Amino acid sequence: MDLIDGFRVFVAAVESGSFAAAGERLGISGKLASKYLGELEDRLGVRLLQRTTRRLGMTVAGENLYGRLPHWLDELDEIRSDLKESGSGLSGTLRVSAPLTFGELLVQQMLRRFQERHPDLIVDLRLSDSYVDLAAEGIDTAIRIGNLANSALIARKLGETAMVMVATPAYLERCGNPQRPEYLQQHECIRDTNLRTPGGGWPLVDNDEPVRIPVHGHYLVNSARVARDICLEGQGIALCPDYVVGDDIASGQLVQVLKPHQPAPLDIHAVYLEGRRMPRRLRAFLDFLKTEPLRFTKV
Repeated sequence: MDLIDGFRVFVAAVESGSFAAAGERLGISGKLASKYLGELEDRLGVRLLQRTTRRLGMTVAGENLYGRLPHWLDELDEIRSDLKESGSGLSGTLRVSAPLTFGELLVQQMLRRFQERHPDLIVDLRLSDSYVDLAAEGIDTAIRIGNLANSALIARKLGETAMVMVATPAYLERCGNPQRPEYLQQHECIRDTNLRTPGGGWPLVDNDEPVRIPVHGHYLVNSARVARDICLEGQGIALCPDYVVGDDIASGQLVQVLKPHQPAPLDIHAVYLEGRRMPRRLRAFLDFLKTEPLRFTKV
């Protein structure tokens, strides 16, 4: 067994959770992946993984090794790629983090189009609405929406999304169409808990000044798409990004509420770590994002 092959099996087993899945990722059998890992442990003289019938768990030595290996293997892939002819495609693994709904609706489409241009490239898309530590999790770039915290990350703006209040025509006919932001307190509002605002409430605009309006309702969800689905059932007013409800507004299934008072648009950025040699695949992906605008129905 080549030592590098053993390293690749170890990383794939940690990330996929089993030797069968690791073998599938690497194009070998699960049995051979398990054998390679055992030989790697023998050569290093330490146990890297604890095997149980249900899952694989890292030992302390395994955690230390995993903290270094993914980027080291990526660097090795970059060196090999750079030595190829200039006209060759990209290789290695591009690791991208994105918010759940935005990733499902838009980022996965962009990544598919990018990967089609580079058939040897492996795409690892990780979707989560939680903060992701790029360095700790080996992420090349993260797509983030909203204000960016001060950090060592470099940001490239990709576009912006509007936050819009929407309801079905049937709901507004039944319950009335609010004409002032404070009238929202008399309505059933579907609240997306991912919209974290100081002091709570919905961040709106009144007389060109930002205001926060307390809202109430029987639904709290942590998904803009679920908020939109409940809204489509006529259950209340929702505040959603336009990439989630733009098509519904265009088709007339949803209508905007309090349009003059909608919040300021939120910026969409791709962020990546500063002070580290940028892999060629990441540089190419960021350049690709410049030429591939976000494809969703704006309002």
